[in-house]
This record gives sequence, C-alpha cells and structure tokens, in this order.
Amino acid sequence: MNVVALAAAEQQAQGSLLTLILFLAIPFVFFYLLIWRPQQQQQRRREQMLKSLKRGDRVVTIGGIHGEITGIKDDTLTLRIAEKVEVRVNRSGVSYVKGKEEA
Repeated sequence: MNVVALAAAEQQAQGSLLTLILFLAIPFVFFYLLIWRPQQQQQRRREQMLKSLKRGDRVVTIGGIHGEITGIKDDTLTLRIAEKVEVRVNRSGVSYVKGKEEA
C-alpha cells in the first residue's frame, strides 16, 4: 500500500513538472512568433533597403523630408529637396524609398 502511494505521488510530481514546463514554454513561443521574429524580419528588410539606395532614388527621411538622392558617400546621402537646395543626411535617416507610382 505504501509503495502504491509513493508511485502515485511520483507520477503526480512528474505531471506537475511537465505542466510547469508547458506553462513556461507557451509564452516564450508566443512572444517569439508574434514579436521577435516579425521584428527581426522587418529589421532585415530595412537594412536591405538602406544598402540598396542609389543615386536618383526618391526617398522620405524619418523627419518627413522628401527628396531625391544626388550623391552617396559612405554613410552620408545628399538629397535635393528643392531646386538648388541640397541637404546631407545619414543613410539611417531614410524612412522609405518612394515607389515609381508615388513619384
């Protein structure tokens, strides 16, 4: 009788350990699939967009300035924002490249 009670207690302890592991793993999987992974994908797309900038691209900066890239030097872009008006911005300051249909 004592052995049966001991075996039942051991079975219950293993079940509660498995339940604890599941309760810890489910939120981790949830956060990975809904937060971390999409954020990493978005970061990769942004890095690719910044690397592919070229002369003539029409861009919008993070500050909302619209312009056309007239020069690229290392990490600095020269944008023409009006006739005879050019500004220098960091490459990381570009929010997005305007598509051909938006130009």
